[in-house]
Amino acid sequence: MSLLERLGRPNQRNVQVRIFASLSVDQVDNSFQEIKLKIHHRIVEEMTPEEQRILSAKNQDVPEIEHIIDSYVQKVLDENPFAIPRGERGRVISDLRDEMLGLGPIEGLLKDDSITEVMVNGPKKIFVERMGKLMLTDITFHNDEHLMNIIERIISPLGRRIDEASPLVDARLQDGSRVNIIIPPLSLVGPVVTIRKFSKKPLTFDNLINFGTLDRKMAKFLQACVAAKINILVTGGTGSGKTTTLNALSSFIPSNERIVTIEDAAELRLQQPHVVTLESRPANIEGKGEITIRDLVRNALRMRPDRIVVGEVRSGEALDMLQAMNTGHDGSLTTAHANSPRDALSRLETMVLMSGFELPVKAIREQISSAIDLILHQSRIKDGSRKITHITEVQHLEGDTITTQDLFYYQMTGMDENGKATGRFVATGLLPGFLDKFQTNGVELPDEMFRNTGEEGGMY
Repeated sequence: MSLLERLGRPNQRNVQVRIFASLSVDQVDNSFQEIKLKIHHRIVEEMTPEEQRILSAKNQDVPEIEHIIDSYVQKVLDENPFAIPRGERGRVISDLRDEMLGLGPIEGLLKDDSITEVMVNGPKKIFVERMGKLMLTDITFHNDEHLMNIIERIISPLGRRIDEASPLVDARLQDGSRVNIIIPPLSLVGPVVTIRKFSKKPLTFDNLINFGTLDRKMAKFLQACVAAKINILVTGGTGSGKTTTLNALSSFIPSNERIVTIEDAAELRLQQPHVVTLESRPANIEGKGEITIRDLVRNALRMRPDRIVVGEVRSGEALDMLQAMNTGHDGSLTTAHANSPRDALSRLETMVLMSGFELPVKAIREQISSAIDLILHQSRIKDGSRKITHITEVQHLEGDTITTQDLFYYQMTGMDENGKATGRFVATGLLPGFLDKFQTNGVELPDEMFRNTGEEGGMY
């Protein structure tokens, strides 16, 4: 028999490949869904007590689990020999493992370190953020019910519930990632899940310098500010990198100080030995037991902290934070949403008024100007990169106006041929008025750091 005849002789594998080659993408996807459902049902119906123990073990043995799934895949494929190509068996096993133990179709996205955010807009539209850019993936859920099953898997270990009576959940996954879920009737596109992934390795200022978020001179200045116990407010829009920068700033706090961190969902990872991490708590099903950021800030003052780090101020806790900064807790750090340093001051005023105290506006502004020393404003640029666009000193109250001055800023010059923003970081040449704090805390800072030579910063 000739080689050509041997290659042309039909066999099970060739027939299988030809069948799949003749199917559309939708038909192939449906075939995969059907065979996975069959295998899943088979596992549920025939699983032995020993297999149940292995699958539910706290420290799961992944190879052993895959071996169990593989045995059931083999049984179903023996009964349905043309269901899928044998070369795709690994994909089926991996998908089933993710369905049974992980978060189904999005499990792979959560394992991809290049993805920083996963956004599920109903079962058929899953977006991700990669390198600061949003993109639509080709991954889908089977239907709303499939997506709701994964949502239940997300929130069940957290002791939370979601239904028409409570259609909103904001929580933290076991790996630290933040998750927000909203379902119908509030969402008109089906269940919506937004997961902001928790970086396995916290970024340092060296990383931020390499990313072009700031330059080395600015980083040295901020390191000196933390050491000199300057009160710093990090501001910016959603997704501008405020928490990442706050985490990098907190790494400069001396290791012999007691630090209390307060967050809605714990994202900060401080490496110092004496850190107390506090996390707010929502109300339970009966509407009781809520512990707010404000409650935790008040309690932190009784814990003898050297530093208080609040992940974000959004409401009346701003007043408690300002009072803490004004009563001996220098070197405190926090973040807030704002569009500019000047807007941040207005936002703080509004948040203080939300505390429920009837305070004159001038008294509020006096509190702000005496508490906040420095505003570090961060923005997401058009190309998706994050930049610290302003390092601004908060000076004092003149009449009814809080005066400020920029110490450093980012000067954007345009876009290059690759669509990347070009520009440089500039020192204004102005000296901050809080230099006495540097002397008090034994921190040296050369005046040359603020000198505007027209050369510093480099191009970014």
